Amino acid sequence: MKAGGPALSKPTLQARLIRRVMLPLVLTWGLGTAIALGVANHFAGQAFDRALLDDAYALAASMRSSPDGVALALTPAELGALMFDRSESNSFAVYAPQGRLLAAQGAMQLPFLPPGAGHQFSTLVLDGRELRTVSLLRSQPAEFTVVMAQTTASRSELLRRMLAYSAVPQVLLLGFLAWQLRRVIRRDLDPLAQLQQAVDQRDASDLTPVPASITRDASTLDVERLGTALDSLLSRLGQSIAAQREFAGNVAHELRTPLAGIRAQAGYALAQSDPAVWREQLLGIAQGEQRASHLVDQLLALARAGEGRSSVQMQEVELSQLARTVLLRFLPKADVIGVDLGGDGLDQPVLVQGDAALLEGILGNLLDNALRYGTNAAPRVTVAIAHQRDAVLLTVTDNGPGLEPQDAARVGQRWAQGPAGQRLGEGAGLGLAIVGRYAELLGATFSLERAPDGGLRAVLRLPAAGQASAG
Repeated sequence: MKAGGPALSKPTLQARLIRRVMLPLVLTWGLGTAIALGVANHFAGQAFDRALLDDAYALAASMRSSPDGVALALTPAELGALMFDRSESNSFAVYAPQGRLLAAQGAMQLPFLPPGAGHQFSTLVLDGRELRTVSLLRSQPAEFTVVMAQTTASRSELLRRMLAYSAVPQVLLLGFLAWQLRRVIRRDLDPLAQLQQAVDQRDASDLTPVPASITRDASTLDVERLGTALDSLLSRLGQSIAAQREFAGNVAHELRTPLAGIRAQAGYALAQSDPAVWREQLLGIAQGEQRASHLVDQLLALARAGEGRSSVQMQEVELSQLARTVLLRFLPKADVIGVDLGGDGLDQPVLVQGDAALLEGILGNLLDNALRYGTNAAPRVTVAIAHQRDAVLLTVTDNGPGLEPQDAARVGQRWAQGPAGQRLGEGAGLGLAIVGRYAELLGATFSLERAPDGGLRAVLRLPAAGQASAG
C-alpha cells in the first residue's frame, strides 16, 4: 500500500457536509413528493369518479316504465350528448334484476354489486383497455342496475402532468439548494483551509500566533475558537521550549565551573605522588561533586516548578508533621556544622490546603539556605508554625548576617545571591527562586524579613484548610 493512500480515500469535510445534508434532504423530498402525488391522485380520482356517478344518475333518470319493466327513453341524439367526452370513451349497460340486458352501448359484463350497496366503483380491463366503472342500483320505476364505464387516459395524463409540474420545479429547486449549500459551506470552511495551509507552510521553529486575519474573518465561532486554541497551544509550546532551552543553558553554564574545578583537581592529584595531596584533592573533588549535584537538583526543581499548576495536587496537608519530618532530615547536617536547629509550634496538628511535595521543597530549600549562611559564633535556625487570622505562617528564622532591604528584594530572582553567598561562594542563587515559584503554585505568599535578633526570617503565608475550602 502506498503511503498516504488511506488519507486520499477520505472525503473532504466540505463533501461530507454536503452529502450529510443533501442525502436526507433528497430522501425527504422524494418521500414528500410521493405522498403529495398520491394524495393529489386520490382526490383527482374521486373527482373523476363523482363525474362518472353523475352520468350514471343522469342515465338512470332517463329510464321509463314499459311492458318489459323499464326502457331507456332517450333519442340517439340525446344519448350521444349524454355520453359525449372529448378525451375519453364512455359506454353503458342497463340490466334487469336477473341480469337481463335492457340497453347498452359497448360490450360489458355486469360487475358484482354487494347486497345493500347503492353503488360501487371498480376497475376492469376490456379489449386491452383499462376501464373505470360504476354500478348504480335503482328501484324506480322498477328495479334495474346501470353500469357506466369510462377509459382512464385522462386520469393517467393528469397524473403525469401533476408529476411533471410538481417534480421538475422541485428538482430545479433542489439543484439550486445544493449549489447554494456548497457555496455557503465552502465559504464557511475557507478560514479552516487557510488555517491548515498556514500551519502546513510553517517552519517547525515558528511558534508565532496564526495570522489574525484568518480567525477575524471567520464566519463561525468554532473556527475562531480553533484559531484561539491553536494560538494558546503554540504559546504553551513556546514557553515549554523556552524553559527547556533555559534549563539546558543553565545546566551548561552553571556546571562548567564545578566540572572544570573537579577536572583541575584530578589533574593536579595525578601529577603528585604524595598521598596527603591525593587525599586533599579527593576531598575537594567530593565537595565539588556535591555542589554540582545540589545545583542539578535545584535546576530540576526549578524546571518542574515551571511546568505550572497542572501537576499540582491540592489537598489537605498536616503541616506540623511535614515540618517535623523535614527538620529531622536536616538534624545530622546541622550537628556536623554546629548549628542549633529547632522547632516552635510543631506539636499541635495544623491543616493547610496545599501540595505536600511543594511544601517539603519550600521548607527544604529554606533550611538549606539557613544552614549554609549561618556564620555567627553560635548559629541558630528555628522552624516555626503560627496562626494569623485566616492563614497559617510557616517561618524559618536564623541569626546569621541577614539581608539589607535592597538585597532582600533581589535574591528572590534566579542566579541572584546576597553578599554572604557571594562571599562564601556557596550555591547558585536558585534556592529562593524555587521557593518563590513553589509559593506561587500553592497560592501562598512568600517574603523575607529581618529577624528580631538581626538575622533573616523567611515567611510563607498559607491559607488554612477550612478557609481554602470555603473559598
